[in-house]
Amino acid sequence: MHSTFYMIVIYMAVMIGIALYVSKRKVKNSTDFHLAGRSLGPFMMAGTLAAAEIGGGSTIGVAARAYGDWGLSAGWYVICAGVGIFLVSFVAPFLRRSMATTVPEILARRYGKPSHVITSLLGFATLFVATAAQIKATSSIIQTVSGSDLVTVTILVTVVVTAYTMMGGLVSVAFTDIVHILFITVGMAIAMPIILHGAGGWSEISSLIEQKAPEKLGLTLVGWKTIIGLILMYFMTFSTGQEAVQRYFAAKDVKTARLGSFMCSILMAVYGFIPAIIGLVALAHFDGINPNQAMPMAAMTFAPWFIAGLVMASVVAATMSSASGDLIGACTLFTKDFYQKYINKDVSDRKLVIISKLVILIMGLASLWIALDESIGIIPLLVFGFTMRSAGPFAAFIFGFIHKNATKNGGLAAIVAGSIAAFIWQYLGEPYGVMSLVFGSVVSTIFFFLVSKIEISMGKKPAPPAISESDAADYLNSEKG
Repeated sequence: MHSTFYMIVIYMAVMIGIALYVSKRKVKNSTDFHLAGRSLGPFMMAGTLAAAEIGGGSTIGVAARAYGDWGLSAGWYVICAGVGIFLVSFVAPFLRRSMATTVPEILARRYGKPSHVITSLLGFATLFVATAAQIKATSSIIQTVSGSDLVTVTILVTVVVTAYTMMGGLVSVAFTDIVHILFITVGMAIAMPIILHGAGGWSEISSLIEQKAPEKLGLTLVGWKTIIGLILMYFMTFSTGQEAVQRYFAAKDVKTARLGSFMCSILMAVYGFIPAIIGLVALAHFDGINPNQAMPMAAMTFAPWFIAGLVMASVVAATMSSASGDLIGACTLFTKDFYQKYINKDVSDRKLVIISKLVILIMGLASLWIALDESIGIIPLLVFGFTMRSAGPFAAFIFGFIHKNATKNGGLAAIVAGSIAAFIWQYLGEPYGVMSLVFGSVVSTIFFFLVSKIEISMGKKPAPPAISESDAADYLNSEKG
C-alpha cells in the first residue's frame, strides 16, 4: 500500500513539473491561458477531451456497477460517452467558427443578457461543485490504498490540482491531460490482462460468475432504454458543457475540432469494457464488499504491487484530469462572463491572466472546504447540477447555430422552460425511467421552436446569428495566421 502511495505522490510531482515547464514556455496572454492559444492539434485535443470526460465514474464507477448490478454491460457507460462525443463532432465546426470562449457568450450574442446571466450562473455553479466532487473522489481513492489521513490527502490533492491549473490554465491542463490519458488507457490496458490472469483467467472468472449471477455476463443487461438514454445525456452535456466545449474552442481549426472529437470517441469506445472486466474479477472472487472497492481489491489481490500502483495511479489520473478540467472551465466562466463582461470591460490582458489565476486559487480553497465537509452530499448535488446546466440551454445553444428564425424570447423561453421541466421531473423521481436531462431538453426544444414560430408570425425579427460575419472573418484570419 505504501509503495502505491509513493507512486501516486511521484505522479503528482510530475504533474507540477509539467505545469511549471508549460507555463513558462506556452502562456503569453489570456487566450493562451483560457484557450491554449487556439492551437490544439487533433491528438492533443482528443487526449485532453478524453481525459476531461473519463473521470472517477468511468473507472472506479464502471467497475463498481459491473460488480453491483450491470455486470459486463457496465462498459456501455463509457462507450455511450464515446458515441456522445462522436455526435458532438457534427456540432464542432459551429463551435470552432464562433471564435467564442464560453458557452454563455454564444447565448448572449443571440438571445441577450437574461439568457447569458442564467446560463452563466448555472454553468459556474455546476463546475464549481464538480471540482469539489472530483477532489473528494481522488482523495478517497488515495486514502483507501494508502491508509493515510483523509484530511491530509485531500489538502495534498487540492494543492496539486489547483497549482498546475493555476500555473498555465488550459495549456497546462491539456499537457497534463495527455499524461493522464496515457496512464488511464495504456495503464488499464496493461493491468487488466495481468489482473485477469492472476485471478485464474477468463474461463475461471466466467465460471464463477455463472454460479452466482450468470446474467451479469450479458452485454445488454443494462437495457437498451438506458443505453439510448446515456447516449442522449452525454450528447447534451458534452455539446453544452463548458469543460468539453472549451476544448473545441481551443482547437487549431474546424478540421481539427472534428477530427479530435472523432478520435476521442474511438479512444473511449476501445477503453469502455476494461474497467468492467476488472469489476467482474472482483465479483467472481469477493462477496459482500463495497462496490467502490471492486477495482482496488482486484488490482491489489491479483497483480504485482507495481501493476496495482499503475491501476490506482490511472484512477487518480482520471479524477485529477476531470477536476482540473472543471476548475479551468469554472474559472473561464467567471472571468469572461462575469468579471470582464459586467465588472471591468476594459481590463488589460495581463491583468485578466492574473485575475484568472487568483480565481482558480480562491476556487481551489473553496473546493477544499466543500470536499472536507462530510455533511454535504456532493454526488446528488452534482447530478442535479449537470442536469440543470444542460437541460434548459440545450435547444437554444445547439439549434441556435442553424435555425435562422429563432427569436430572443424563443431562446429565453427554451432555457427557462427546459430548466423548470428538468427540476420538476427530477423532483418526481424521473417517471417512466426517463432522465430529467432528456425530459428537460425535449421541453426546451418544443418551447424554442414554438415561441420563435409564434413571434416570427407576429412580425418579430429573428435574433442576431450566433456566428456573426465578424466572427467568421476572425476565424478565417486565424486560419491564415
